[in-house]
Amino acid sequence: MKSVVLDGFAVNPGDLSWDFLAEFGDYAVYDKTPHSLRVERVGDASILLTNRTVIDEELLARCPSIRFVTALGTGYDMIDVAACRAHGVEVTNIPGYSTVSVAQFAFTLLLSLTTDVEGFRAAVRAGKWTGQPGFFYPAIPFTELAGKTAGIYGCGAIGSRFGALCLAFGMKVLGYRRSVRGETIGGIDFVDEDTLLSRSDVISLHCPLTEETRGLVNRAFLSRMKPGAYLINTSRGAVVNESDLAEALLSGGLAGAALDVMTTEPPPPDHPLLSCPHCLVTPHCAWVPVEARIRLLSTVAENIRSFLKTGVGVHRVL
Repeated sequence: MKSVVLDGFAVNPGDLSWDFLAEFGDYAVYDKTPHSLRVERVGDASILLTNRTVIDEELLARCPSIRFVTALGTGYDMIDVAACRAHGVEVTNIPGYSTVSVAQFAFTLLLSLTTDVEGFRAAVRAGKWTGQPGFFYPAIPFTELAGKTAGIYGCGAIGSRFGALCLAFGMKVLGYRRSVRGETIGGIDFVDEDTLLSRSDVISLHCPLTEETRGLVNRAFLSRMKPGAYLINTSRGAVVNESDLAEALLSGGLAGAALDVMTTEPPPPDHPLLSCPHCLVTPHCAWVPVEARIRLLSTVAENIRSFLKTGVGVHRVL
């Protein structure tokens, strides 16, 4: 049985090994696969591993040997699950591998928005502290988090972990999940959407990208947020209407935003959010610690072993 890694560079830029795939037969690894080369590279392979390469009806029809597809991550919006189901192809993803790292990074973004360490560092390097009494500290942002309210939109494993970090810093934490209302779980008070937006000093997005959440954070959503609040997105870029967010930042409706994901990655150099005031953009890196990527590849192997033994992956996408 042959396996093909269609775009392995992000998951494994060379510091890990793909040799575990030899357990399942021959394998080929490509750093990136242009759309025009998908069919050629898949060929007669039965097992596909994809990070961003699209798996759709066209590919499945032209490569009938495909039997198993796994996303190299938690999100699987690049895979047409309905088309795979119609062709009898098993689809799995890798949940949970980056829960700790993404929650840590989201909280780091919150600290970066509220604590301008680089501003203090730059002031020292510029000689504004050494030998100059009366340094003007208020010129550099530094806000206490204790007593503030964090709102978590999409309070699953990552959102709950982020909430625990906020609680440790003395914050009140509100959560929004469609299936939960009026309960307190792990110190997180679950509320309705309006309450979450109007009371939170920071909103952190941890929801999956679906047709319901695409463009969720638009002008109307942002207008319902507490004036002067912060927005953090480590979920999927398309959850946010980026033009509306830029407008809110430029108007001063928000105090700031931090985004590790964008609708188009990488974004064009002239993207308005890249030069927008009080906006931090990082290159979709919350999941990249080596510890997380080791867990990811281990789970890939687990999924394939289960499929070959039972016909069903451990982390099956239904």
